[in-house]
Amino acid sequence: MMDKCGKVQQKVSCVFETEILNEPSNKRQFQGYKVVASDVLKNTALLSDVTRSIATEKLDGTCVFIAEFKGRPWLWARLDRKPNKAGDKRFKQYRSSLQKWEQSSQDLPKPSLEWDIEKDFKQVPEHWIPASDVPIVNGHPQPDQNGHTPGWVPVEKTSRQYCWHASAVDLDRSLGLFMGQGEVVSGAHHLQIRVLPLQSVLGHTAELIGTHINANAYNIGSKRDPLHFLVIHGSITLSEPPEVSLPAIQTWFSTEQGLVEGIVWHCSDGKLFKIHRHHLNLPWPLKDVTPVLSRKKVEILLDNFESESEDDVNPVFLKLKKHSNRTCDSVVDLAQLLEKDENKNE
Repeated sequence: MMDKCGKVQQKVSCVFETEILNEPSNKRQFQGYKVVASDVLKNTALLSDVTRSIATEKLDGTCVFIAEFKGRPWLWARLDRKPNKAGDKRFKQYRSSLQKWEQSSQDLPKPSLEWDIEKDFKQVPEHWIPASDVPIVNGHPQPDQNGHTPGWVPVEKTSRQYCWHASAVDLDRSLGLFMGQGEVVSGAHHLQIRVLPLQSVLGHTAELIGTHINANAYNIGSKRDPLHFLVIHGSITLSEPPEVSLPAIQTWFSTEQGLVEGIVWHCSDGKLFKIHRHHLNLPWPLKDVTPVLSRKKVEILLDNFESESEDDVNPVFLKLKKHSNRTCDSVVDLAQLLEKDENKNE
């Protein structure tokens, strides 16, 4: 299934045409506008045959990339190159001019912006690479319509900035802690936790979710026992997805199976399209309601993880290994499982 799904290298487009409302955003603090979905499917989505695509759950985490670094399988964190103060000022002026032009009779030429890549953008770390399909002009990766250049930076084992990324991998052994979808049991998909070689998922993107990622919408782990997992994009499929129409999706989000952040459609041509609850002016994270992912049973399957020595092994791997072949009622119960271990050792 994973090989049939696309990779998240660029910002994923909404499946519908969108509109801008001059109201404060529910999604981003200090953003003075909302981006909402209309009832018109994007032509690009229709051309990609989105109605016959694979519908998957959009997860609330941070995007990562699994690729080689210095000849070894490695985890890369998302890092977009953004304009500096001068570049941001120019970009805002351009956006303002463009908005006025769109609201006018459009008799005047359409405003344009020519970036000076060397002067308008912040410096990036030494090993930063642009995301796939980013246009390269005169040797310079080009920014997207939002003024950002999507890219990746290799995770350093001792980096404070990426310490939670590092907690989901054992880079010395090229291993990662993955959460995925298991078989259907009693009409519902279980989740499975495994340690996998990074080599086996090279080229894939994934969502890092867990205790210290965003608002921890799924209530994974605890401050005492933080847990973070890699979920390959497209690996959590929807068993009964809605039709790709605005009324059907609005209705679906109001059902129990619709208690998710959003939907991502993986088309056969590799194109991705999404819809977020905020596109429909619906709240996320959910309050007083448990998301679908947090309700699923979780199997811990770490039998394949072997280590001759426990020295320098990721301690989270070792903690979970003790409970291999055990099934928890939910991801929330994982923290309680580890907490009992801690209490026994005190």
